[in-house]
Amino acid sequence: MATIGTFTKSENGFTGAVKTLALNTKTRITPAEKTNDKGPDYRIFAGSTEFGAAWKKKSNEGREYLSVKLDDPSFPAPIYASLVEVDGEFSLIWSRRHDE
Repeated sequence: MATIGTFTKSENGFTGAVKTLALNTKTRITPAEKTNDKGPDYRIFAGSTEFGAAWKKKSNEGREYLSVKLDDPSFPAPIYASLVEVDGEFSLIWSRRHDE
C-alpha cells in the first residue's frame, strides 16, 4: 500500500493533493448530484478538469471511507484507491489489484 494523496475535510468535501511518480496535482473532492443509486457520491477535480469519482463505503469494522477511482487518458489504466481518516487527516491509499 502507498499513500498517494493527503486531504483535509472542507465545507464542501475535501481539498488536498494527489502525488505519484507521474502525477502531482492539487485536487478537490466535491459532492456529486446523484442521479441514481449506483452513481458516485463525489466528483474529483484537478482545477476544472474532472478526473475521478468516489463512493461512500463502510469497512467490516464499521469505519467510513471513500472508494476512489481516478482516470485520465494519460494513465495506462484507472487508479483505484481508498480515502481513509488517519489521526484527523485523510490519506488516499493505493495498492495494486491482483487478478485472481
